[in-house]
Amino acid sequence: MGEIIMGNIELTRYTRPTPVQKHAIPIIKEKRDLMACAQTGEWEFAYRSRVRPCVVYGGADIGQQIRDLERGCHLLVATPGRLVDMMERGKIGLDFCKYLVLDEADRMLDMGFEPQIRRIVEQDTMPPKGVRHTMMFSATFPKEIQMLARDFLDEYIFLAVGRVGSTSENITQKVVWVEEADKRSFLLDLLNATGKDSLTLVFVETKKGADALEDFLYHEGYACTSIHGDRSQRDREEALHQFRSGKSPILVATAVAARGLDISNVKHVINFDLPSDIEEYVHRIGRTGRVGNLGLATSFFNERNINITKDLLDLLVEAKQEVPSWLESMAYEQHHKGGGSRGRSKSSRFSGGFGARDYRTSSGFGSSSSSSSRSTSSRSGGSGSRGFGGGGYGGFYNSDGYGGNYNSQGVDWWGN
Repeated sequence: MGEIIMGNIELTRYTRPTPVQKHAIPIIKEKRDLMACAQTGEWEFAYRSRVRPCVVYGGADIGQQIRDLERGCHLLVATPGRLVDMMERGKIGLDFCKYLVLDEADRMLDMGFEPQIRRIVEQDTMPPKGVRHTMMFSATFPKEIQMLARDFLDEYIFLAVGRVGSTSENITQKVVWVEEADKRSFLLDLLNATGKDSLTLVFVETKKGADALEDFLYHEGYACTSIHGDRSQRDREEALHQFRSGKSPILVATAVAARGLDISNVKHVINFDLPSDIEEYVHRIGRTGRVGNLGLATSFFNERNINITKDLLDLLVEAKQEVPSWLESMAYEQHHKGGGSRGRSKSSRFSGGFGARDYRTSSGFGSSSSSSSRSTSSRSGGSGSRGFGGGGYGGFYNSDGYGGNYNSQGVDWWGN
């Protein structure tokens, strides 16, 4: 990959690639389009090279960003909204774009950015697919992501690390029953049991809740900070700097504010408030156990979280985690009372191993989707109708020390 890049890898103390890197890099070098589903593993190694990177995102000084662009740019990292703004101002042209990377594509769709993404890719001067090379990275592979891949990628290779939509086995997951009134005292117990220098990320559901919990922890003598949607970009960046540096080793955050957060050494994620769907849970706990590190995720569960009981149980079983007996009982009761699949929406995409049927193979999708299906199936070890996350991947990751055997048999918790 070049002397400078290899030197930067050595400086960052990487000794071997993560599973997704091991397979993605050769695919990219062969100039094939790529759709990759994996938990985590980001890496940036442009330091000391002649590559000029620029960043474009909302909430920061647009004038400074324009001045940086005017000096020249080889590598642009951008959020969809600000990039569209720059394009409409005539400050950025995409005519010579050779590589397009959509990172955390599922999160961008969840945040409502699909119109901006399609504007960038389809309605301006962006070279068409087949001319540019396109890579998409996503932790999940629901119908919406499959549609995006069909429209943006040309004869692409699908790369799945582990099971699509599952959690990393580098993360130990604990679910504990905690009444609302007891959450703060239970949180203090967890923090007291954690090393003072360990970074802990605490998720809450509301902005008001984030402010209140930060204030509570501060008055209890803990160095902490918080981020949420009402904070300015400068305040958020300062909070993240304090957290990364360890000056404030506890970060209280709402899910929206923490999306895209990449801090490799977060030791503990605490779901003070559990999310309302299992997909958000997967993304939250994915903030720990990154790039091969071990992590811990603790979630406070009570009557307010009944709606994700079955999905949470399925996820814990699949990841070979300890399942509390009370959670099994609740899931069983909910299922046999008729609450099993009713009322579940996009969270149901995680059931059944693959998490969704392959919508690309439906009629009317054209030859490219059927061809990409052949490409992916030839690389999946013949995983059959369970999708791309099965068969051929289990032995590889087990032998390389990442995760376990993804061929493990499912457990029928429902007595069917």
